[in-house]
Amino acid sequence: MRLLFKQRMFSWFDSYDIYDEAGNTVYTVKGQLSWGHCLKIFDSCGKEVGTVKERVFTFLHPKFDVYVGENSENYVGSISKRFTFFKPVFDIDFCGWTVEGDDFFGFDYTITDADGRAVAYLSKQLFKWTDTYVIDITEFGDPLTVLMFALAMDAEKCSS
Repeated sequence: MRLLFKQRMFSWFDSYDIYDEAGNTVYTVKGQLSWGHCLKIFDSCGKEVGTVKERVFTFLHPKFDVYVGENSENYVGSISKRFTFFKPVFDIDFCGWTVEGDDFFGFDYTITDADGRAVAYLSKQLFKWTDTYVIDITEFGDPLTVLMFALAMDAEKCSS
């Protein structure tokens, strides 16, 4: 499955549209006023399916809490960035995934599961007006969880 993650150009808060290969909107993401980033994810019918919320007071590295369902009712886990010198690395503690940047700048990422299988590949498209990523999800990946990571990673880049 391939998704195109594209930030809206003119929006007061962070807003994104996520499209499938045919150009259909699969998810819409709307930012909310809060301390740190708070991103609500809606499916194509407008139903809230998840939230990614940045923890405000963390020591050194950004951390994002992940909720599934309407009104942020079910806390699932967190996404956190590790301290590294060369390539960015993130941990997703609720599914055992590890995310490693494929380059120093953090434009490309590979998500692997606990068995070392590739779950998804993220690639930033350069020379676009807004942040745009191509997300290739393998049969081992969950699209919503991969999208939540992409949102946390993009929010972390905006915060630093």
